[in-house]
Amino acid sequence: MIVPLMEAVADTCGGKAGALGALLRAGLPVPDGFVVPFAAYLAAVRDLDLGESDDPDATRQAIEARPVRASVIDALGRALDELGDPPVAVRSSAANEDTGQASAAGQHESFLAVRGVSEIADAVRACWASLFSPRAVDYRRDDRPSDDPAMAVIVQRHLDAEVSGVMFTPAALGGVTEIEASWGLGPSVVGGKVTPDAYRVAGDGSVTRTIADKRTRLDRRGTQLVVREVPTPARERPAIDDATATQLAELGEQIAAALGGPQDIEWAIVDGRTWVLQARPVTAAPPPPSGASDASPAALTGTPGSHGTATGTTRIVRGPGDFARVRPGDILVCPFTDPAWTPLLRVAAGVVTETGGVLSHAAIVARELGIPAVLGVPDVMSRLHDGTVVTIDGTTGAVTATHA
Repeated sequence: MIVPLMEAVADTCGGKAGALGALLRAGLPVPDGFVVPFAAYLAAVRDLDLGESDDPDATRQAIEARPVRASVIDALGRALDELGDPPVAVRSSAANEDTGQASAAGQHESFLAVRGVSEIADAVRACWASLFSPRAVDYRRDDRPSDDPAMAVIVQRHLDAEVSGVMFTPAALGGVTEIEASWGLGPSVVGGKVTPDAYRVAGDGSVTRTIADKRTRLDRRGTQLVVREVPTPARERPAIDDATATQLAELGEQIAAALGGPQDIEWAIVDGRTWVLQARPVTAAPPPPSGASDASPAALTGTPGSHGTATGTTRIVRGPGDFARVRPGDILVCPFTDPAWTPLLRVAAGVVTETGGVLSHAAIVARELGIPAVLGVPDVMSRLHDGTVVTIDGTTGAVTATHA
């Protein structure tokens, strides 16, 4: 019913849990926890019609409405007691998630700062149901695996990170490790809600960095997550120093060796100690950094997020209320791209965001879908107007108006 995270393997616990289990067995620093395996999910939905072609929304609602079985709650309680009943992170680990073909980055639910067996059971059920959310169903269509989906759920000790971020290990030995870092908990970075510091650690250990204006941070307060303003003196202070960046790159090498290939890694630093929160194969490498030096002086510039160029009409999207306005071929312009917005990336010809980094979920999905993305363009929501024709270059980071 419950699998210790140390014993998790992909076949029964999903790619995310399987990778963490392998890292624990290799002696690498992963927060302890356990997994609710596929078998518990399959037992919970055994009598439901799970055909996506019929009505996935009805399936999702049926799972959400169904109480978690008493046997699962009892098993959760015992496993939680063994951890010492701390606040935990409850995270999806779906079949066909975190594979070399599809990351499913941000497509399923995860929850931080969960406390108590009842709340954990609710979060587990929500992870199960998220298999049938519009964004997850959309992500799986076309070239995604068509097998019936299944969901395992990871329950891990919650870490109150002082600094967190994402790291991409190099494709070849001696290559460059890409690191993004910001203050507080990791969803700010992976969700693109802050523009993080960017570090490149070369094979010879040399470090180059671009320090961002990190205006907000996410932290735990009890069982709540709160967004706070970063004090002005800390906004443009490096989140990590060069020595820490080098240590992260060395840890990345160990992770890539343990898992057998280049990895997309989420990490956190607590009380000076670095922890690995997730590792999955890199599905699409980001463009190299560029200052857009060849761009027109009139061009807006940001971080190159996904290769390619596209010309289209800007569609300013501030939230779900604007989704219906997006037409095929539009250039999506938004503050950041929440994972729930992923279906828009199939419609849009390209995406421009006001915040976010090249290793964020939105950038990863844009690269998988093959559309250009330019990220972290300062004040782009006020500098571009709805209906303007622009050309975006996801390789240089330039956004140029071609018609007013």
